[in-house]
Amino acid sequence: MAKIIVLGAGIGGMTAAYELRAGLGGDHAITVVGDGPGFSFTPSNPWVGVGWRKRDDVVLEVKPCLARKKIEFVGEPATEIRAAQNVLVTRSGKEMAYDYLVICTGPKLAFDEIPGLAPDQHSHSICTTPHAEATWNAYQEFVKNPGPVVIGAAPGTSCFGPAYEFATIIETDLRKRKIRDRVPITYVTPEPYVGHMGLGGVGDSKGLIESEFRQRHIKWICNAKVVEVTATEVVVNELDGKGQLLQEHRIPSAFSMVMPAFKGVDAVAAVEGLCNPRGFVLIDKHQRSPKYHNIFSAGVCVAIPPVETTPVPTGAPKTGYMIESMVGAIVHNIVSEIAGKPADQVATWNAICLADMGDTGAAFVALPQIPPRNVTWAKVGKWVHLAKVAFEKYFMNKMKTGNTDPIYEKYVLKALGIERLKNTPKP
Repeated sequence: MAKIIVLGAGIGGMTAAYELRAGLGGDHAITVVGDGPGFSFTPSNPWVGVGWRKRDDVVLEVKPCLARKKIEFVGEPATEIRAAQNVLVTRSGKEMAYDYLVICTGPKLAFDEIPGLAPDQHSHSICTTPHAEATWNAYQEFVKNPGPVVIGAAPGTSCFGPAYEFATIIETDLRKRKIRDRVPITYVTPEPYVGHMGLGGVGDSKGLIESEFRQRHIKWICNAKVVEVTATEVVVNELDGKGQLLQEHRIPSAFSMVMPAFKGVDAVAAVEGLCNPRGFVLIDKHQRSPKYHNIFSAGVCVAIPPVETTPVPTGAPKTGYMIESMVGAIVHNIVSEIAGKPADQVATWNAICLADMGDTGAAFVALPQIPPRNVTWAKVGKWVHLAKVAFEKYFMNKMKTGNTDPIYEKYVLKALGIERLKNTPKP
């Protein structure tokens, strides 16, 4: 009997655990180790930040959901991985042996890299649901005495979607409250142009986002290096195409939300030879550590080099379907190895993104996510807003029931040519 530990109870970890159980049957032990008792649907956090969702709408208790699939859950974070001994240690000192370890931790938020950026200082956050709840509390006070807003991303950020969503969702909410005319909004980003997203753009994402921002009277500053956030302003150095200082901006702000750069979590980053200098897990094409062949990894914690060099550093995002693609490869490869066969599956890293904009939205498809691509597609429309609402409900139900390969993904996406694996196994 193999012992498999999945580290992380987010989108990647929960999906991996359910799919491992489906692929292996009941003869092997699967344990999920998570930081706390809940699964949170993080794509809904921009809505939580303006009060359009409450915690109970986007969080569910993990243990009973996993128990229905005979998957054990340990609701405390890992503090150490003894990779040479195949042992994981949790915060209470519990030592857990494994045959395979699947790392899906998500990131450590590098707020400390910019003075004043942390949510307990001068900037708000939607990176976690508790952060988004705190942002909602602050936003309720802000609308009583509105002023300038700054939304954006710090140097090295790889997750731009939530920043774009939050900027347009706040703009929509302010219009509904009929106080939009009292709130100048500025979007600051390390991207060389809006719509770059750390991917070199997707279709005409540049034109689509610029048009949307102009329509909404949102100003933007690109090649922006955020250097400090204070209680009254955001200090930004705008660089030219050669990375030289073009202009310093001191942007007045009564309410700021700047996405931080990411790093690997401490317990993972500390393992010798497992990670790059930022603490992201190094993997081969089969999602496996080149040094520790029984350790696999998927999601935001995986090391992916930037798509291209930009004047201000940007990272490559790991979107939801891309993460599920990684998980699909991991599951097939572990199942194969336990059966005595070689690990041979490779994730497509295809990407589907539904970005809500309050009363409309933008949809992006990149096959694969990292260029050059076979398919690149981007559209804006009210249907995207409705599609994201539907997807939230669909995915929460998917996590409750453990049905990780429903008809929608099995047939609809396949009909559109969107596959998880490069060599999809035949049923």
